[in-house]
Amino acid sequence: MRLTIFGATGGTGTQLVRQALEEGHDVRAVVRDPARLDVPAHERLEVLTADVRDPVATAPAVEGADAVLSALGPRGRGPTTICSDGARAIVEAMDKAGVRRLLVVSAAGPFTDAGDSAVIRYVIKPIILERLMKDAFDDMRRCEDEVQASELDWTIIRPPQLVDKDATGRYRTATDLNLRGGRKISRADLAACMLGLVADESSVHHRVSVAY
Repeated sequence: MRLTIFGATGGTGTQLVRQALEEGHDVRAVVRDPARLDVPAHERLEVLTADVRDPVATAPAVEGADAVLSALGPRGRGPTTICSDGARAIVEAMDKAGVRRLLVVSAAGPFTDAGDSAVIRYVIKPIILERLMKDAFDDMRRCEDEVQASELDWTIIRPPQLVDKDATGRYRTATDLNLRGGRKISRADLAACMLGLVADESSVHHRVSVAY
């Protein structure tokens, strides 16, 4: 498949690029600074420099793609709009290019539902995490709104805390529901899960939680 990956220089994005190449996909990695891409040159890897918040600059990156994957995420805890602005530009570019399949990394933290334990649902997320991550969480909520309002074949992936460890292949998923006790997942396993969902039509227009 021909995959376009946004946020390719981040921890999850790097894993997406590496694993996609290992699986035999043609990869177009979209970056702001090519020097920060920690992936060796490859015959099936194309690196494009673009501001993901600009739909005009983003358009060439999605042209001809079979699927678009976004691993955009905030850096630090200050005010940010990178996820929502990026989602808006990507959706607009995909609409114009006629590309349908979109997978976006969000987070489990900003959202509570029946899958959470009482402590997580009423204390940890709304009181503790919300105070620490308010700006990032607000941006992720806006991002999900942008994606879900589109007419694309979208899937939103919601991981908990991300860690830099090797892939295990042993993770749980749930559709439209948070995972009870799911507190961590490696970026490598998140990337593997995401790539596995690309061709999974049952995940279209759903939010998939993933955790150990």
